[in-house]
Formats: sequence, structure tokens, C-alpha cells
Amino acid sequence: MRYQISGKQIDVGEALASHVKTELGTTIEKYAQRPTDATVTFSRSAHEYLCDTVVHLSTGLTAQAQGRATEIYAAFEQCRERMDKQLRRYKRRLKDHYKDRTEPVAFGTADLYVLASDDDQWEAQGDGQPQPMIIAEMEARVPTLSVGEAVMQMELAGKPLLVFRNEKHGGVNVVYSRDDGNVGWIDPRSLG
Repeated sequence: MRYQISGKQIDVGEALASHVKTELGTTIEKYAQRPTDATVTFSRSAHEYLCDTVVHLSTGLTAQAQGRATEIYAAFEQCRERMDKQLRRYKRRLKDHYKDRTEPVAFGTADLYVLASDDDQWEAQGDGQPQPMIIAEMEARVPTLSVGEAVMQMELAGKPLLVFRNEKHGGVNVVYSRDDGNVGWIDPRSLG
């Protein structure tokens, strides 16, 4: 497994990096037999240390956790415990969903634009219609998943929604967290 351990304006020493590799590796191997890489980032917010961890599994799932404490090792331990709890919760679901999968999840790419939120920054186009100003252009990864896998991926990542390509029909779908606590699923195939 590849590790990328870094600090934002913090020097991450060899002792901490070695501790992170050992402890995180042990935690992940209990639940996921084929992790591909882990990114651990330490930062500081006022008097607290923050530890953000993202683990990519060969199945295409991404697990994400965060910890904060007044000491850097304690912040990592809190983050590791959250990752452990998250992976433990999903272990059965991971086995059920991926037992028949012979290859890792395929990812496509899509253009991702960040638009200005202020109405004053909208530009008038040649047709007289105002268009939002594009602040940034990036590329997003779009996985090919079943609906159940997409819901699990969204929950593992702690995101409010996930855009994915439905593996049954190849169309673009969206799952999202609703205000009532349920999960919504948008499948635009019925649009005609």
C-alpha cells in the first residue's frame, strides 16, 4: 500500500510517519484486503491539530475520516478510530457488494466547473442571457457502480451526493442525502 503523509505548514517527522503507517495499515488490513493508497494530511487550526485521512480501496470505494485534538498523535488516533468504526460498519456490505466483482470499479472523467456565487459576477452573453462566471475548471472522477454501491460510497465519503454511471444501463445517475434522513436516487432515463 502506498502512503502519502504530509503536513500543511507542519513538519511531519519520521517517528509520526512510521506510527501512521503501522497503525493505519493494521486498521485497514482488518477490513479491506486490497487497499491501494492512503493520504494522511496533518494541519493546525488555532490550538488544535487536524488529521484528514483518505483511503482508496481497490474496489473503487474511498473511505474518509477526520480527527482533531490538542496533540498531533491524539488527532491521528481519533482519525484512525473513526476510520476503523466506518470500515467495521461497512465490512459486511463491502463483502456482499464486491464478492462477485472480478475487476476494480471503472472510473470515467467529467468536466467540473466552479461557478461564482455572487449575482454581480454573471456575464452577459451574445444572446442577452446572463451566464455565471467560471472561477475554476477541473476534472472529476465518475465511478461505474450499482445503486447500492453508490449509496455506500457516498456514506463512506461523508458527502451529501454522488454522481455515478449506473452499471446496469450505463446512464448517469445521482444519489443524495435528503433532509428527512433518507437517500434520494435520480435516474434520468425516463426523460424523453
